[in-house]
Amino acid sequence: MKDYSLSKYSGIIPAMTSCYNAAGEIDITATRKMTRFLIDKGVNGLYIGGSSGEGLIQSVDERKQMLEAVLEEANGEIVIIGHIGAINTKDSIELAIHAEQAGADAISAVPPFYYRCSDNGVQRHWNAIMESCSLPFIIYHIPSTTGFSLTPVLLREMIKNPQVIGVKISTSSSYELQQFKAIGGKDFLIFNGPDEQFIAGRIMGASAGIGGTYGVMPELFVKLEQLFRERRLEEATLLQGKINDIITLLLALPIHGALKEIIKLRGIDCGGVRAPLEMVSADQQQAIIHIHQKIMSYIQEYEGEIQQEHHLIQEGQE
Repeated sequence: MKDYSLSKYSGIIPAMTSCYNAAGEIDITATRKMTRFLIDKGVNGLYIGGSSGEGLIQSVDERKQMLEAVLEEANGEIVIIGHIGAINTKDSIELAIHAEQAGADAISAVPPFYYRCSDNGVQRHWNAIMESCSLPFIIYHIPSTTGFSLTPVLLREMIKNPQVIGVKISTSSSYELQQFKAIGGKDFLIFNGPDEQFIAGRIMGASAGIGGTYGVMPELFVKLEQLFRERRLEEATLLQGKINDIITLLLALPIHGALKEIIKLRGIDCGGVRAPLEMVSADQQQAIIHIHQKIMSYIQEYEGEIQQEHHLIQEGQE
């Protein structure tokens, strides 16, 4: 099995958006450009094909194309986690096998959804995925969208399989996050999901954060991680509040479409969103411009420290 040390899976891991061309197909060039943009901003890894990546409304082949393009551009510079969750076990297994062959560092999966599977059914689904490959496996706990809640009892059963290295937890409960960490132990990985509580998650035991809004303001989240590591918690809390101002504005819009529009203003055209998701309307464009300006103004506030940190990151990679 590949290395899954705490140090490798730490820090800022954007849940990357998917990139489409004018025909609505996967845009390989834009995907590679987006990957490079995020690497150059100092992120620690990328999470591909999750909620922000629209993976669950793409075909199996499209999901493979996205992951391959990211892996080719990243070329081992950062950790790449492929989300391979699907409503059926067959597709998840096919995606898991592909992720291993393509060179992903780990895989992750939501539970099967819609049919309200039992704990036993979900456990068999996840175990079947792990039996199909040797990659480390990260459970994706997001009950608000899947309708399935990972219980402490099921987690204890799952971690009996050594391939289960962690949980991506996307609930608002930092208590639940702490409890999952306690069950897993000191070497068990917890990935904070809610972007708006990154600092709370890190304090309560998360090793890293995986989030969709990281992609439009990676500099701010990289800075936030730096402040946490340096135990400058008062400053970190202040920055988290500024980030949350932006997130609040984003949540007033069709979030997936809004992220694509802001990324475009940052220089990368990732196209639209996959139906039935919504793009922002013409009437909402002014709100997009306002959010983008706010992001850039916050980045400017921290510009000197961000550039210094980025320089240190580049030195470490050389």
